[in-house]
Amino acid sequence: MHGRVAIVAASALAILLYGCTDEADGGGMGSRDQIKVVGSSTVFPFTTVVAEQFVEQTPGVKSPVIESTGTGGGMRLFCAGIGAAHPDLEDASRRMTAAEYARCKANGVNGVIEVQVGVDGIAFAEAKNGPGLRLTVADLYRAMGAAPDGKPNSARVWHDVNPALPATPIQIYGPPATSGTRDALAALILARGCEGVHPELTALKLRDPDAFAQRCTRIREDGAYVDAGENDNLIVQKLQANPDAIGIFGYSYLEQNRDKLNGIAIDGVAPTYATIAQNRYPGSRPLYLYVKKAHLGAIRGLREYLRLYATLWNPDGPLIAKGLIASPADVRARAAAIVAGETPLDPRQLH
Repeated sequence: MHGRVAIVAASALAILLYGCTDEADGGGMGSRDQIKVVGSSTVFPFTTVVAEQFVEQTPGVKSPVIESTGTGGGMRLFCAGIGAAHPDLEDASRRMTAAEYARCKANGVNGVIEVQVGVDGIAFAEAKNGPGLRLTVADLYRAMGAAPDGKPNSARVWHDVNPALPATPIQIYGPPATSGTRDALAALILARGCEGVHPELTALKLRDPDAFAQRCTRIREDGAYVDAGENDNLIVQKLQANPDAIGIFGYSYLEQNRDKLNGIAIDGVAPTYATIAQNRYPGSRPLYLYVKKAHLGAIRGLREYLRLYATLWNPDGPLIAKGLIASPADVRARAAAIVAGETPLDPRQLH
C-alpha cells in the first residue's frame, strides 16, 4: 500500500468519528476532517487507490475511511442523513434506485451527485484446475433460480440443467442480497435467462415486476448457492479450495487473480477487458460514485478527492491497472463535467 487508507468494520465507525464536530447538533451540516465512504465491494479497490494517492498528494490530511458494506447496505447508510455522522460518498455497482433517492430526500439528503467512474463485468470464474465450464444465461438461471419451472429447483449437478455439461455438483459462491453485484446478477443474467427459457414471462415483467422477480430472479436457498459475504477475496480462496465450484464477483477480482482462476465464458463470450468495454459480455455494467453536494464545502478534502478521482479513470490511469474498465470517451467527458460543475442528478432519470 502506498498510502495509509483506513478500512474498518461497522462496529468501529463510532470510534473513528472522534474528532468530528457537529456544529448544530440538531441537524446542521457540522464538519469532519476525514472523508467517509461506504458501499460496493466491487468499487472498493478503485476508491482505495484514489484514497492512497490523495493521502500521498495532500500533506497532513487524514486517511479516508472506506467501508465495504455492499451497495444496498451502503445506500441505507448514505441516505440516513446529512452531517458529520453520515457518509460523504457511496460506491455503487449499480445505479441508485428511485426508492433509495426518495429515502435520501426524506432524510434531508438533497443534491446527490452521480458520477459514472467506469465499467465492470459480473465475472464468473473457476479454479485453474476446474471443470472448464462454458455456460449460457439459461444454464445459470436453471442452476441458480429458486423455481426455474415454477417449482423448487431440484438440479444438483450441471448435467441436470444442460445435458451437454458435466455431472459436476452445482456449487456457486456469490454476493449477498445487500450487494449491487447481486442486483446486477439478477437483472443482467437471471432475468435474461428466465426470459430465454420462458418467453411468455416477458409480459409479466412489464405487468407485475414483483411477480416476475419472484419467478425469475429469486435465488435458491438450498445450499447450491452460497452467500459469500462482501469479501470477494474470500471467494477466490474458496475456489482454490473447491475446484468444482464457480464464483461470482466483479471483473477486477478475476483480473487480479489470473494466476489462480479462469474466467467462464457466458453465451460464448469470455470475460475480458475488451468484451466488457464493448458491452459484448452479458454481465457488463456501469459503476458509480454518489456524493452529497452539501458535504463538499464542509468535509476537508472531499472536493479535492472527488476531482482527483476524475483524473485517474482514463484508459492509461492507475484505476485501469487495478482492474477497472474505462468508460467510453463521451461518458468519461460527461462524468468529468459533472464533477467539475458539482451537478446533482435528476431523480426523474431513476427507476
